Amino acid sequence: MNAPHPPKVAGIDPTVPPPAHTVAPAPPAPGAGPAPDVPGGTPPPVAAPEAPGSLLQDRLAGWVSDLTTLHELTERMSRTSALPAALEELLRAGAALVGARRGLVVLEPGDGLGPRTTVGLGLGRADLGHIETVPRDALLTGTADLLAEPGLDPRHREVAARLGYAASHALPLATDTAHLGAAVWLYDEPAAPDEHHRHLTALYLRQATEHLALLLEVERARLDTAVLTEELLPSRLPRVPGVQLAVRHRTGPRGGGDWYDALPLPDAALGLSVGSVTGSGPGAVAAMGRLRASLRAYAVMEGEDPVAVLSDLELLLRLTEPARSATALFAYCEPAARRVTLAGAGHSPPLLIGERRTEYAETSLSAPLGMLACWEAPSVEFGVQPGETVLLYTDGLLRRTGDAMDRAFARLHAAAAGVPRALRADPGAVADHVLTTLLPEGTAAGDEDVVLLAARFD
Repeated sequence: MNAPHPPKVAGIDPTVPPPAHTVAPAPPAPGAGPAPDVPGGTPPPVAAPEAPGSLLQDRLAGWVSDLTTLHELTERMSRTSALPAALEELLRAGAALVGARRGLVVLEPGDGLGPRTTVGLGLGRADLGHIETVPRDALLTGTADLLAEPGLDPRHREVAARLGYAASHALPLATDTAHLGAAVWLYDEPAAPDEHHRHLTALYLRQATEHLALLLEVERARLDTAVLTEELLPSRLPRVPGVQLAVRHRTGPRGGGDWYDALPLPDAALGLSVGSVTGSGPGAVAAMGRLRASLRAYAVMEGEDPVAVLSDLELLLRLTEPARSATALFAYCEPAARRVTLAGAGHSPPLLIGERRTEYAETSLSAPLGMLACWEAPSVEFGVQPGETVLLYTDGLLRRTGDAMDRAFARLHAAAAGVPRALRADPGAVADHVLTTLLPEGTAAGDEDVVLLAARFD
């Protein structure tokens, strides 16, 4: 009767030696005489070979360990939602699999559409700069022992000596339809991953590259939307006697509908506007562009009456895009008289920042455009002292703080009041101080756009 064969297991060589049905007597030790006969007895006991079941069990345990490791690493990769974070995760996971301490990933999509970038692990910016001088074919190909391999590119050998690595292992980042670049891990001593770990790394990169390809498409869409948004906004602010202007704009990751504008008007006047269209993505960006262009036309015709400007804008929105709403604020500024007349539609009031006061302008409560059958709200007029700054902003600045709106308004007021005296003569410095105080570096980016438009009156 033949011994049963163990089942096949993916990735494991199932061949196990069949168990012996008889055991041959052990050979005599050197120098020993012939084995004595044992009348009617049995041969002396001989140690049995290792059972085949234990060998299979060890192999299965290793297989399960490999699957668990790959599952954990791919799960961590799948949780990344941005391309830079995914590239860093790929480097860390790959370094653990191949036993390296340093490495870099070069993102160079084969279609030439970008983005192109290089991310390092354990390498500074200067180190990456040196590596960038190595020819791509020499750096991103296979496994190289930089101390012993003949015919190595001289520049690669020189950079390796400078940075202190002795071997490298490179793998391509490619899917069935696209080539994204390559990953390289660097060894401090002559070394290379064995065949087992090469196989595991290749399996991991196959899954990670599919995820990178999806994030690449998302990143391209985000960049396209950001470019479209910037093109629909003023490329530069006008120069108007008596007023200094500055703007700060941050686009959300999905592209929002916030806008700003500064428009010279007849009689040496200046029109300022900020607003926000509901929604995000290309549709909101396109609607923002249409509303901003329409507001400019209405401002030229009747800018001295901000209520009329917003009323016309509301009528246009209701007739052409009845399913959409927007907030807006328009200010008619007379720099010579240092006088501002403004009207708002569901928008936050501007801030007046000066040596003796930091306060919100008193504006009447009003609904956003497109929310009522007929919008109209009274305008307000106030004077500005020499050296004071009028700060207009969108609600994204408040929402990105993560606080309730009343708390966010209080924080904005405190940030404006805390602008150092030495910075108050520069509207750009005022806007920067407010922005970095409310949203310091490292603050999680929200989905909302952020706009600050500062006008300092001489």
